[in-house]
Amino acid sequence: MPPINPFTPEFGSVPLVMAGRQSIRRELFDAFVQGRGNPNLSSILVGPRGSGKTALLTYLGKEASAQGWIAVHSVAMPGMLEDIYEQTLLASADVLGEGKAKSLRLTGIGVGPVSASWEAAPAPSENWRTRMGRLLSTIEDAGHGLLITVDEVVATLDEMVTLAAVYQLFVREQRRVALVMAGLPHNISALLNDKSVSFLRRAQRHTLGTIPDADVREAFKETAAIGGKDVTDDALEACVRAIGGFPYMLQLVGFRCWQATSTDDVISAQEARRGIQDAQEDFRAHILAPTLRELSEIDLQFVEAMLEDERESRISDIAKRMGVESRYASKYRSRLLAEGVIEQVARGVVRFALPEFRAFVREELGA
Repeated sequence: MPPINPFTPEFGSVPLVMAGRQSIRRELFDAFVQGRGNPNLSSILVGPRGSGKTALLTYLGKEASAQGWIAVHSVAMPGMLEDIYEQTLLASADVLGEGKAKSLRLTGIGVGPVSASWEAAPAPSENWRTRMGRLLSTIEDAGHGLLITVDEVVATLDEMVTLAAVYQLFVREQRRVALVMAGLPHNISALLNDKSVSFLRRAQRHTLGTIPDADVREAFKETAAIGGKDVTDDALEACVRAIGGFPYMLQLVGFRCWQATSTDDVISAQEARRGIQDAQEDFRAHILAPTLRELSEIDLQFVEAMLEDERESRISDIAKRMGVESRYASKYRSRLLAEGVIEQVARGVVRFALPEFRAFVREELGA
């Protein structure tokens, strides 16, 4: 039986070797060990698509669990609050045991005799804060804390405001609770600008940029070794250049290079070239092409106006090239920021967030 490919380019999968992010991982790990009072227990991960936000959330959940926390994961979408409550019930049952879980359910719902029909909904007088408070009390009495992670944050979801407000109250009550959220830069900024969740502005903000080549090199080689393969120096350098510090590309290039070696136990330069080409084609077909297709006509004009610059573009220059006022161009900047196509480098300055997107657009448009 051939060895299993150790690289995992599936979105959200936790890699066998987490490349880079040492500072963030260390700070969050210390927070889980130290507990109440550590500012990193309220954290926000910010980064473009493919920067590893979801994988890092999952990784942090595992780290927290190892330190005695119950970790529950949710996504910012309608029904999020109830999902967090139900997932906390399930996770508590796994950690606290079936007998404790039964009493926890009854206490949390606030009903009388055990009955499936009675368990379906909480008592009318109990809101989400009350039910979660009961759960937290049981969890804390058993010596655990609760970590809630929320992925793909959007500011327009009313439940985000409720979660932030209730979480703030739990912190004030000195509960053993933590909240780590992740989202695209523009969505996070929009959320923090909402006056009703001003508490979150004091949360620790961790920006997920590209990973240093040294960390990419180490993670690539170590992951291959876990699967029983070595990598020649020239093959490794070619892969590092192709990855460009982008976490998703690290897993995708590694996966394709591994597949190209078949049953060989060494990834050579020739096989790396084939794997890199396959990975780039995958990235273009599954990430870059759909992203380009989803752009509106005005979005596309904005993107085309950026092509004249080598790396970063000023909104004022983009507006001039489009023949519009800066205020009008800023409207489409916001759209592209929200979609993760571009990222803001400084005030009035943007660049493409996706690797090779500039070259891909130029090629597709003949620019």
